[in-house]
Amino acid sequence: MSEGVDTVGLDTPPRLAVDRMLDDRETRIIVCCGAGGVGKTTTAAALGVRAAARGRKAVVLTIDPARRLAQSMGIDSLDNTPRKVATAGEGGGELHAMMLDMKRTFDEIVEAHADAERARAILANPFYQSLSAGFAGTQEYMAMEKLGQLRARDDWDLIIVDTPPSRSALDFLDAPKRLGSFLDGKFIRVLMAPAKVGGRAGMKFLNVGMSMMTGTLSKLMGASLLKDVQTFVAAMDTMFGGFRTRADATFRLLQAPGTAFLVVAAPEPDALREAAYFVERLAAERMPLAGLVLNRVHGSGADQLSAERALAAAENLEEGGIVDQESGKAGLRDTAAEPPGADDDTTAVDRITAGLLRLHAERMQVIAREQRTRDRFTSLHPEVAVAEVAALPGDVHDLAGLRAIGERLAAGVPAGA
Repeated sequence: MSEGVDTVGLDTPPRLAVDRMLDDRETRIIVCCGAGGVGKTTTAAALGVRAAARGRKAVVLTIDPARRLAQSMGIDSLDNTPRKVATAGEGGGELHAMMLDMKRTFDEIVEAHADAERARAILANPFYQSLSAGFAGTQEYMAMEKLGQLRARDDWDLIIVDTPPSRSALDFLDAPKRLGSFLDGKFIRVLMAPAKVGGRAGMKFLNVGMSMMTGTLSKLMGASLLKDVQTFVAAMDTMFGGFRTRADATFRLLQAPGTAFLVVAAPEPDALREAAYFVERLAAERMPLAGLVLNRVHGSGADQLSAERALAAAENLEEGGIVDQESGKAGLRDTAAEPPGADDDTTAVDRITAGLLRLHAERMQVIAREQRTRDRFTSLHPEVAVAEVAALPGDVHDLAGLRAIGERLAAGVPAGA
């Protein structure tokens, strides 16, 4: 059993001990992953705030284009350079935050691994500019590059990564290898051949290769694309192997004991299905899973009143058939003994009460549906520790809200449970 897990019984999943994980100095990287829209950014930021309050020197790397992290931390904007969050280290720690600039990170790699003249040629190349700004998998690859850079600097004892929003949570693990394979694969070796052969024969070889591989694209873009690609490949010749090497090194870093993966999900079938896939993939890749954070879980302080009983009571009130209890005997309400206007007041109160009972019934039905969904996940993965975070009435927009989320994460159970 992991040190970050508390056992609670046979019928419920083990509870994720968030504070124990944050306090463990051997934990150097926490990766928050999961499907889009489940609260990964908020979870990552809340963990950073809580870690700093508990004495850690932490940095949060977000890939969230909505820039909500900067706003909630009281920073005007985030960029590719870590910025200190002034009031987050009240417990003796520090918190820095940054947002990945995908293209700038790619530029930094070029500048670090090429001489000045070659770097200028690469950065100005139109094909490189397209590749660095939007090629499939580039964002995920650059997130891993930035993680490797932060870890190598050793300026922080905890790095918290908010993974990129993507169609599938599995893209985060697959994309770096795909891009690394592309930049060090057969396609690039074919494109490198004309530059090495040179002359008219080389250009003929390039034209044949590009027509075979790019088809319609080469017809649309014409010779200018071919020239840009050839120039790019020639300039990048000495760098291609490094992309695959760094991708492999970062992948091994994610497998290391000092890394902890948190799968973030909402109590909804699609999100938990994605979480289950991710848990299985992490196990297959031998990556250390800390547990599941189940966000936006609903609870009730009156859960002893079932949805069925609440609906029955609401129907009685709306039909006017509810009875008063007098001396232990049931009888119809004596309207003749009531003062003028009392009937109208009673009807209004009954309508309000019936409405509240129906709202309570709806909430209890939501709670039951979420519980069934969670139970399906835990039946498949009973070993996965879970922290449930209560749904908030509004969005988190400041440090106080992030602290509140951190407290709920540490408690691990929804309000009212």
